[in-house]
This record gives sequence, structure tokens and C-alpha cells, in this order.
Amino acid sequence: MKPAPTAVTCPVVEPPSCPVCPSAEVQQCPEPQVIEKIVTVTAPAPAPVKATTAGKMNLPIVGAVEWVKVEPGDVRLPARMDTGAATTTLHATDIKLVEKDGKRWVHFSLLDPATKEKVEVEQRLRRKFVSKQSDGSAQYRYSVKLWITLGENRSLVEVTLTDRDNMEYPLQIGRNLLVDTVIVDVSRQQHVAK
Repeated sequence: MKPAPTAVTCPVVEPPSCPVCPSAEVQQCPEPQVIEKIVTVTAPAPAPVKATTAGKMNLPIVGAVEWVKVEPGDVRLPARMDTGAATTTLHATDIKLVEKDGKRWVHFSLLDPATKEKVEVEQRLRRKFVSKQSDGSAQYRYSVKLWITLGENRSLVEVTLTDRDNMEYPLQIGRNLLVDTVIVDVSRQQHVAK
């Protein structure tokens, strides 16, 4: 026969007395004192970093299509960045070679996409040349100097005036503006409607 199990009793533990309290009769501890205050500061979000390339030139990066401003006329146009084109080409209408004070000027019109109105512009002729078309015909073209603002860069650029009405974008930016000014990243193409 097995012996009956003995009952186990837990020892009675007295609650510890408060070392700060002067008397054991006082059952409440004093209010805690602040020894060191911890302050949490939330730092402001860093400013957005401007996309640049590495190296000494620190050039801005642009997409395959960007909005640019053309002056004179203050016309804002969508432009295709074309690293394969040597020069910049602009769609113009009513192109006329005129003479003023013995100097040759080019009078032309630009269509402002925002207002759908024609903007009349007159600039000194930079050069006149013959361009051979794909059908074998020859066409006279004129180039003038215009201020073009691409991002934060404003440059005086030689621009060829032509009929680009059948093209997707009225302005094609060529290497005469792109070289040593910006880096073209075609993956950053903006959605610019014609």
C-alpha cells in the first residue's frame, strides 16, 4: 500500500517594506521624482534630392519628352529630346524672309498649345540652307537663335524652323543644346499630350 501524499503548504511571504517610507505603518510610497527628462525630437523630412549624375559636371537628368519654354514669345511646348539629331528643330508656320535696315530677318508664327493662338515672332536670320527631302525635292530652311529653357537651364540655341505638323512633338531638342547641358534618361519619359 502506498503512503498517503503529504499536503504541501506554501510559506507565507511578508511584502517587502518600502525603503523610502519612514514608518512601516504607511502603506503608500511617495510620488516619484523626475531625475532626467528624455526629449524626443522628430527631424523634418529631408528635402527632395535633385537628380544629378556623378562627376565634375553634375548635370541634371531629363526624360525623353519634357516641357520647355521658347523665347521670344514665351511659348511653352512639349519637346522630344533627340540625341541622334545634331540641331534643334521647331515647328513654325508663315515662315518669311524679310529685310529690315539692310539686314535679313525671319518672320514666323508659333502655335501656343495653352491658348491655341498664333504667336508672331521675328528674329535675325542665322543661316539659310537647302534641305533634301525623302522624295528628292529640295526645301529652303532658315535657322534663328532662340532662348530655350529646359528645366532650370536657359540657353541661346540655333533653331531650324520647319513644318513639323505631321510630327508628334512641335519641338525636337538636338545635340546643339543637349551636349554638356543635360543627361537624357528615356526611362523618365513624361506623359506630355500633344
